[in-house]
Amino acid sequence: MHTQSEVLTYRINDACKALSLGRSTIYKLINEGKLKSITIAGRTLIPRTEIERLVSGVN
Repeated sequence: MHTQSEVLTYRINDACKALSLGRSTIYKLINEGKLKSITIAGRTLIPRTEIERLVSGVN
């Protein structure tokens, strides 16, 4: 079983839950360059470090 600290990336739906934001807000943050994402095998993923950076308010 994986713990939260072992997660390296979040799928969009998981990022929504982690940040308590909707999908459109997550995509808006990505499009505005405020949240970096990566695409692997056609799937958009948000690195854990980006979620932590956004929550801490660090640019």
